[in-house]
Amino acid sequence: MAEVTDEYDVVVLGAGAVGENVADRASRTGLSVAVVEPALVGGECSYWACMPSKALLRPGDVLAAARAVPGAAAAVTGRIDPAAVLVRRDEVAAHWDDTGQVAWLEGAGLTLLRGRARFTAPRVLVVEGVDGTVRTVAARRAVVVATGSVPVVPGTFADVRPWTSREATSTHRVPSRLAVVGGGVVATELATAFADLGSEVTVLVRGGRLLAAAEPFAGEAVERALTDRGVRVLLGTSVTSAVRDGDEVRLVVERRSTAGRDGDETERLTVDEVLVATGRRPATDDLGLETLGLRPGNALEVDDRLQVTGVDGGWLFAAGDVTGRTATTHQGKYDARVVGDVIAARFDPRPAAEGQPGRGGRGLSRQAEAQAAPWSRYRATADVAAVPQVVFTRPQVAWVGRTHDQAQRDGLEVEVLAYELGGLGGASVTAEGYEGRVQLVVDVARDVVLGATFVGPDVADMLHAATVAVVGEVPLSRLWHAVPSYPTLSEVWLRLLEAAGR
Repeated sequence: MAEVTDEYDVVVLGAGAVGENVADRASRTGLSVAVVEPALVGGECSYWACMPSKALLRPGDVLAAARAVPGAAAAVTGRIDPAAVLVRRDEVAAHWDDTGQVAWLEGAGLTLLRGRARFTAPRVLVVEGVDGTVRTVAARRAVVVATGSVPVVPGTFADVRPWTSREATSTHRVPSRLAVVGGGVVATELATAFADLGSEVTVLVRGGRLLAAAEPFAGEAVERALTDRGVRVLLGTSVTSAVRDGDEVRLVVERRSTAGRDGDETERLTVDEVLVATGRRPATDDLGLETLGLRPGNALEVDDRLQVTGVDGGWLFAAGDVTGRTATTHQGKYDARVVGDVIAARFDPRPAAEGQPGRGGRGLSRQAEAQAAPWSRYRATADVAAVPQVVFTRPQVAWVGRTHDQAQRDGLEVEVLAYELGGLGGASVTAEGYEGRVQLVVDVARDVVLGATFVGPDVADMLHAATVAVVGEVPLSRLWHAVPSYPTLSEVWLRLLEAAGR
């Protein structure tokens, strides 16, 4: 074994939002923590995903909101300025400069190691620095893998230099013609953004609907809205050939036959760029996992403590996309808080605090972590059936917990409650012709909300109330006493309870 040159209590691989939160929480009992990152501190969300993509989407949302209100609509006479949008996007992404994030990390007492890490033995890693230096780093207590995920690019597109979400969210050029391959969150959000910026957008979806993980009516609403804005949405399609010819990409698209048609249809499509948004996979290829008996490229299977189940000794943890449990920044940060607290408690270096029960002395905190029950701060219980998701398309789509189909697959007897948001007083003052829909999935036996889906303009901020209801397993009879303010869109909760006969 190489001589160890650096030693820390905890080593975190990845300085994205998840890794930052793990490191911060793990250090709170006095453990020394190093964070290894080869790229920008702050990770995907800060520079190539959540933040820049929402900066691209926001102007279209604001413009649509103004145009939907008589009086304000008359003041909107121009169109979106793509150049100004991209300048604002650059500011939101901090011009891809992580100086501020590094300052926060170091100010929190954490050590940043710039480089790529590979396991060479349990709790031992070789870190190849971005400056060419090589050091061997050991973790006395724990290692946490928070390296995130990478886009999946099918071989069909290998030679055409396709965009992934990174290129799309950091581009300084709006293509005249854009093909978006995929029908999930990234595909629908970026199709919306580039249509707003003036691109002629075609969305190519292998499946039969958009947003397959959500309730069917959600994907249908987004498809209608995209189509109304001139976006072509082709369902049941596959790209059989992709060739780059100078500044153009030529695609051959095969569309499955539908009722009344004989045979598949083939279309040739020429675009300036093709965005491949067909999913992501855990970034575990080059971490040396084979030395630990794990398979590179696979997700790291963890329990609710976020401890990797395939490695003995209780020292290896993982959080975020790399586990396959979560695929959003907010849920990854939730997992990060859990694993950070588990590590801080389990390996608390402080002596037992005599006369201070509950203050986190070694014996007390270790016992609390070891005996923790579901829904405690030491267990990521919400990952099972209480995950919230927002899609910032127009209309927005937000959901939490189980869909109707998921609940039925889980063998639960459920009742579905639905209401059209346009019937609310709050909707009439929000926008002329406001359209939206809310649906609750209710467990009949326990009379609690299992899942909720919201579709409509600006419904994202309505989701947290539903998340509280799902996580808290609040009975509908008690929700009846949670009085929504008038006139707001939250009044839909009253209408849903009335529909349930409460």
